[in-house]
Amino acid sequence: MTTSKIPTVQLGKNGPAVSRIGLGAMGMSGMYGAADDVESTATIHAALDSGANLIDTGDFYGAGHNELLIGKAIAERPREDVVLSVKFGALRGPGGTWGGTDNRPAALRNFLVYSLQRLGVDYIDIYRPARLDPNVPIEDTVGAIAELIEAGYVRHIGLSEVGVDTIRRAAAVHPIADLQIEYSLISRGIEAEILPLCRELGIDITAYGVLSRGLLSDSVQSGTTFAANDFRAHSPRFQGENLGRNLKLVDALAAIAKDKGVSVAQLAIAWVLTRGADIVPIIGARRRDRWSEAVGALDISLTVDDLSTIEAAVPVDQIAGERYASEQMAMLDSER
Repeated sequence: MTTSKIPTVQLGKNGPAVSRIGLGAMGMSGMYGAADDVESTATIHAALDSGANLIDTGDFYGAGHNELLIGKAIAERPREDVVLSVKFGALRGPGGTWGGTDNRPAALRNFLVYSLQRLGVDYIDIYRPARLDPNVPIEDTVGAIAELIEAGYVRHIGLSEVGVDTIRRAAAVHPIADLQIEYSLISRGIEAEILPLCRELGIDITAYGVLSRGLLSDSVQSGTTFAANDFRAHSPRFQGENLGRNLKLVDALAAIAKDKGVSVAQLAIAWVLTRGADIVPIIGARRRDRWSEAVGALDISLTVDDLSTIEAAVPVDQIAGERYASEQMAMLDSER
């Protein structure tokens, strides 16, 4: 049985009502090392029971494992209690290799069929290309999703990691509910152009990487090593001297958190929550205790002075390392 502990906001001008924070499921399919399906399922149930309804996934997370996991977890829940956000288009090869992006209309219709089957539902709430396909005009991709909306298989269109030109072109074809993009205390690139444009067009932000993949928490320490299949093993911010420099900033944030009687993660989430009701953090919790910790951020009040202290302790220009490895950064339309 769900509760109303987590408030809801409308996503975009015409989008769905979603919980003020959402659950990101990627880490439940091995992107940060081994995961536990039983605990992952329990975490999904805990999120729904706490009043969250937004669950974010990608059809390529764990080569379909993530959607199957979510499908089983929500099977006994009323469909209207869950808002499913699904990314498509990322191509993978055997051994987890990256094969580029395919956002052609025929391809996305094919991807959708498999997502509906794995999730055990007859429609997707928000369907979005994971990355911009340089070989397919965004108008073609958005237009194809719009046709799926007309047919009843999709409810709303989202975007992911795209820049201002692409956002404008997409919105000219069909209303866009949200842009999913990395945003945190140490990843603030959207503030210059992307966020103002989204606000102009009535497009909300669903922010991932709010904890910078665990950096803004107590889960990463100096000397921490990562498994080869852990995203962070290849992320510049977690390498060598970069990690050491970044952890010094996290230590400064931890001192502020201690004074307020909250965790570093809670303070980082609370900071994002202050940036506007049109920014919805997606929290990649894999365990029930981590989800409970995240929900606690909703009860934290930050004053103007608090925000100044936090931002002075973690200056964005002092962050060491890009948010992705160079070859992945090159694929981000949002970084051009």
